[in-house]
Amino acid sequence: MVDWNLAVATATRLVRPGPEVSRDEARAIVGELRRHAVVSEEHVRGFTRLAPERPETGDTPVLVVDRPGWIRANVAGFRELLSPLLEKMGERRTNLPGGSVLGAVGGKVTGVEVGMLLSFLASRVLGQYETFAPATRELPGAPDGGGRLLLVAPNIVHVERELDVDPHDFRLWVCLHEETHRTQFTAVPWLRDHLEGEIQTFLSETEVDPGTLLERLREAAQSLAGGGEAGEEREERGSFVELVQTPAQREILGRLTAVMSLLEGHADYVMDGVGPSVVPSVTEIREKFSKRRASGAGRLDQALRKLLGLDAKLRQYRDGERFVRAVVDQVGMDGFNRVWTSPNTLPTKAEIAKPADWIARVHSKPE
Repeated sequence: MVDWNLAVATATRLVRPGPEVSRDEARAIVGELRRHAVVSEEHVRGFTRLAPERPETGDTPVLVVDRPGWIRANVAGFRELLSPLLEKMGERRTNLPGGSVLGAVGGKVTGVEVGMLLSFLASRVLGQYETFAPATRELPGAPDGGGRLLLVAPNIVHVERELDVDPHDFRLWVCLHEETHRTQFTAVPWLRDHLEGEIQTFLSETEVDPGTLLERLREAAQSLAGGGEAGEEREERGSFVELVQTPAQREILGRLTAVMSLLEGHADYVMDGVGPSVVPSVTEIREKFSKRRASGAGRLDQALRKLLGLDAKLRQYRDGERFVRAVVDQVGMDGFNRVWTSPNTLPTKAEIAKPADWIARVHSKPE
């Protein structure tokens, strides 16, 4: 169904080159990012009061990669996570007349499409905690099969130059955010399995009947093109990704959106909370970075963000950070940390918007 090798080759060929740096500069940047990742671990754990349940689970790799390295890592992750769905779709296609030929051709086409998507994203991601990706020869994983932390050096350098901020402060600030994600997953052992279960349920609901899927694609295209009820706000129609979902998938996506808003908002809250004590120019960095997030880029970039639902991810940072801040202000950090007790204490999508409802629900129960 997907020619993954072609996806890597396509993305690597199309991705834009990173900023120009000398070999010595590159070596110094990589070394500094690795040091900052180590230092961030202590700062984040002290501020959040979270620590790995088992010390060895916190020892996940920190990998500083270039854009092609990020592409290879994410293809490995996609391949692992999507394998049940692709096997299901492959079986359906094989049973069609000429299915083997269609599969070979379709795999090439899909491989190119995935590669084009990854080439777009590869120049935008600053860092990433990979929860599901398997270890590869080029990019090792944790010994126990856990996650790994990726820092995309050329993208970090590109943004720090674009914002004209202190590079050393900015690199540490980024590491604080990504280290928070690593702490979330190593300190909350059930979180990975919970997320994977939700994602696999979401994928299992995917329509594999070509006619049904085609009809959904047509409806989505019409909606994004402007079709719909008179007076309907364009912003409310959602992304292409949202519009091709089944009703069951929308329910699951609501839960996933709430969890991702929590994780991203928590990371933003922590990076800014730790920042004043260790990042002297944190106020300037946050102001400039927030403006950059809000403004986006050109029309093509904005259209792709809408199409892929990336604008929704930007809202996750904002809404999630507001939720975390409101809860901590009301019940303190220990009170907020009850969110990590079990899947039942995670906020719903509605509670992300109304933190007081989460506090009333969770804190009305006995310890």
